[in-house]
Amino acid sequence: MPPTRFNAPCIPRPSNHPKPQHPKPPPHTAPQKEPPMIPLAAIDAHALPRDRSTLEPEPLAELAHSIATTGLRMPVEVWALTTPRLNPNGPPHLYGLISGYRRLHACASLGHTEIAAFLRTPASLPDAMAAMVAENDIRADTPPWDKGLTLLRAVEEGLFPTLDAAALALHPSASRQKRFRTRTYASVVEALAPHLTTPERLTARQMDRLASALRGGFTPLITQTLTDHRTAPLRTQWEAILPLIIESTRDDEDTPATATQPGRPRRMLHLRQGLTIRRELHRNGWILRFSGPEAKSGGLIDDVMDEVERLFQRG
Repeated sequence: MPPTRFNAPCIPRPSNHPKPQHPKPPPHTAPQKEPPMIPLAAIDAHALPRDRSTLEPEPLAELAHSIATTGLRMPVEVWALTTPRLNPNGPPHLYGLISGYRRLHACASLGHTEIAAFLRTPASLPDAMAAMVAENDIRADTPPWDKGLTLLRAVEEGLFPTLDAAALALHPSASRQKRFRTRTYASVVEALAPHLTTPERLTARQMDRLASALRGGFTPLITQTLTDHRTAPLRTQWEAILPLIIESTRDDEDTPATATQPGRPRRMLHLRQGLTIRRELHRNGWILRFSGPEAKSGGLIDDVMDEVERLFQRG
């Protein structure tokens, strides 16, 4: 007699028991491209004004330790310079740094020779610069000089056709008045950068007054005065040009009568003998200032005073 076969009863699965979940295959995605490694020596860290004039040693050491332990989590951002820039410590700079100033210095302190970097093209660079500018605007200590310098360099690099276009693109949420003010800062940088010693120390009020004086036609006088004080500290330079700034905003009663005449009012005179004469406003009147090799002769002043006496003592 064959053995009896028992079929095991089918035990229903409880309704609250979850069904086994089988993982779905991930959708097909293109592999993410790794950012290129760029030599540190090829990056100009100061291609754009930084919001930090100095780096605090302790936070920088902490960042370096983090990079040494876990690696660089966020690549820096750079753009290819239209013209290589001189690097006194090595080969010419080929890239300008947008963001990642501290990361760049931390990697350098670790002895790294390369760093991962996102390369921005001229089409994407304005957006990256606008983000950097927006972050800088949050910082109350960003010098107005650097704000103007950012606009000027953006135009020089061919990212924007004009300073007005740069101001609109980099400060899209700013009021029209604020953009105009930043635009005037760029004009001050363009005119006076070679003449000022530490311009980043200028206050917003000083920058506004300089911009007003430049619009009033005082650029030659201011640059000449700064040339005479080229090695002086900023405070001395400011004191030297302050009378010119005051004059530019003074409502002189004689100005309307002479403004329509060509060459009037006369503010500065250059002579072939190497003599420069310029007038300066003083609280008690006007001062004629003589400079140049010929001005060192006391006989010159005697001749001038004789001529003034002849003119005013007629009859």
